[in-house]
Amino acid sequence: MSSLRAPDWLVYISAMLLLLTAAFGRRENADAPPPPPPLAIGEGAALDRASPIDPAVLVHVRPRAGPDVGVAFSVADSGVWLTAGQSLAGCAHPAVMVGDTEGEVTRVAAGPAGPVAVLTTPAGAPALPLASGPLRAGELAYAAGFPRGLPGELALRLLGRTTLGQRGRWAPGLPVLAWAELGRTEGLHGDLSALPGSPVLDGQGRVVGLALAEAPRRGLIYTTTPEALAAALTAAKAPRATQAAGAVITPDNYGLAADDLRRALRIAPVACVRR
Repeated sequence: MSSLRAPDWLVYISAMLLLLTAAFGRRENADAPPPPPPLAIGEGAALDRASPIDPAVLVHVRPRAGPDVGVAFSVADSGVWLTAGQSLAGCAHPAVMVGDTEGEVTRVAAGPAGPVAVLTTPAGAPALPLASGPLRAGELAYAAGFPRGLPGELALRLLGRTTLGQRGRWAPGLPVLAWAELGRTEGLHGDLSALPGSPVLDGQGRVVGLALAEAPRRGLIYTTTPEALAAALTAAKAPRATQAAGAVITPDNYGLAADDLRRALRIAPVACVRR
């Protein structure tokens, strides 16, 4: 008795479905989850967290017309911040903003002409630890800041080291890290203006780089190397946080983790203020 045999066309369709399922199953999708739903009417407003910065050192500032010039993040509780040097071009009085019209006027300790600038303020916020171990191609990381002037974040995968040079901004052959963008905050579209200065954090919440630029058509983000951050702090003779790990960050929680860092003022906009 002959055995039953499936038609050839059915075999081909089944094989194709298996291949498509495997291909889509491997596709990376690291878009940040949507924010929590708003409170229902009658539940009242959520309480703000207490500011780690003493209100006595804050001043009322008038940001210049246009968006904030960049982002800074705390690297020492005493009031030491890192930002992108390019953000300070033409800005004589930068301020770390803790509200729409309140900020701490900073002193530029070192590096405004280089890729990394060091700012100091009279009071600080809890520091982000800096990574010290070797980086490996394929590692995941997360950029948190205020792209396009609004709270937002990106999921990235490390491609490797390269060099970057642009007349009038960076020295030719500046060593940088190249990252592929895997996902971003829901609703964040287009170019990422105001991204420079944002910290890039590994899965242990440690800073592995500072965002410098993007190549939107290639889906790439360029950041400083960890060595550049350490060199800037050394040049400024500034203290830094210990190498202890921060909060664990994953593709599932990086949006909420970034929100926590911004609310704690560990990551803040930098504005150029008028005097």
